[in-house]
Amino acid sequence: MGPIGVEGGTLTVRAVRLRDARAWSRLRIENQNSLMPWEPTGSGLWSARHNPAAWPGLHSVLRAEAKAGNMLPMVIELDGEYCGQLTVGNIQRGALRNAWIGYWVDSAVTGRGVATGALALGVDHCFSTVGLHRLEATVQPENAASLSVLHKVGFRDEGLLKWYMDVNGAWRDHLLLALTVEENSGTAVERLVRAGRATF
Repeated sequence: MGPIGVEGGTLTVRAVRLRDARAWSRLRIENQNSLMPWEPTGSGLWSARHNPAAWPGLHSVLRAEAKAGNMLPMVIELDGEYCGQLTVGNIQRGALRNAWIGYWVDSAVTGRGVATGALALGVDHCFSTVGLHRLEATVQPENAASLSVLHKVGFRDEGLLKWYMDVNGAWRDHLLLALTVEENSGTAVERLVRAGRATF
């Protein structure tokens, strides 16, 4: 998906690859302090869970879920370099046509339109090619940066989920945000372009 221009450079989103192991591991370990406060609690040391040797198993699960139509695991690239991930999960068909969407980016590129641009690309892909009707996102109320990203792309607040997820060793409240096809008039990327946040 893409490319589009953002403040940080040229942005694209693509499917995960087996050869992403080293780039994934390096960024996850380098960004431990900025990611841990917002991510689900895992077992074992962060460094062990994000060692390059852990990627093949994770990649296999992600690809199997993608093949089954349950998930879209994607890599965010800035100027051709791996700088984060965008994931669409729990894809439901039928009368719902709903999924959740989430993302993380390297702290070195935050504040440069990368997460916002990648989210917009993901939204447009889900509402067009994938044929979804609604996307949801959950974020802790304290995560102002992520809330800003979601609001820029057009997500609206729906409510507070009390003690929703085990994050960083404790059950945390999360805000639920959503966006539907009806609210996404035109495309999310076009809205960013009109707002001066992206270029084609």
